[in-house]
Amino acid sequence: MAGSAVPPELGIAEILRLKYGDPPTGWGPLLRRRFGYRTPDDLYEAQVSALVAPGSSWADIGCGHELFPSNKPLARLLADRAGLLVGVDPDETLEENPYVHRKVRALLTDFRPEQPFDLVTLRMVAEHIPDPEAAARALAGMVRPGGTVLIYTVNLWAPVSLIAKCVPFGLHHPLKKLLWRTDEKDTFPTYFRMNTRQRLAQLLGAHGLRETGFHYLDDCRTLQRFKLLNGLELSIWRALSALGLHYPETCLLGLYRRD
Repeated sequence: MAGSAVPPELGIAEILRLKYGDPPTGWGPLLRRRFGYRTPDDLYEAQVSALVAPGSSWADIGCGHELFPSNKPLARLLADRAGLLVGVDPDETLEENPYVHRKVRALLTDFRPEQPFDLVTLRMVAEHIPDPEAAARALAGMVRPGGTVLIYTVNLWAPVSLIAKCVPFGLHHPLKKLLWRTDEKDTFPTYFRMNTRQRLAQLLGAHGLRETGFHYLDDCRTLQRFKLLNGLELSIWRALSALGLHYPETCLLGLYRRD
């Protein structure tokens, strides 16, 4: 992975303990530990944990009803650590979020904070943004000088993203439900207009947000519901890793600093 000002590995052991227990329980966590694999969510959560300083101000864009769907203990820990945590989302599921200190039912491009934030995070949001220029401009206006924007999203060139671009939106939820048991309320239209490293750097750099770290996160979760198939995914991942290659399915994790 590319270098970062704050490596995602920082605090990963604590993230895994909070999520899965010590020792971990369930065949999924045990299988991943046997292969030495950490999910993109694990690494994103470790990165956020490293960036949320005591008393800091933090805005999470598009959070809906969860900060970290698979790690509620960490969500509570970081919500208590932050001085101010604002959830920004136009969707009504925001009202169900028990962690954010303030709830703002608004699009990113319509939100006007009273004060800029130390940290702004977007977890699996960038692929749903129809106007990336306006979004980049809004993000630059939300973060203080020296502050960070952290974007975690899918890779445009990953197989699942390419399939999603070709499949009619009406079929997205049935496919997601089959693979990951997601709720229909968590399925939104996708545009994939901010989903390469180059595009993110171009968009955010034009508004004074400089890339300070970037990671391609191998994503072996497509078949995670099925033990044998997930084991096959992880076996392929380990073989590719031994050759210094990424798994075909990847997520993007970018850090951008306002100078």
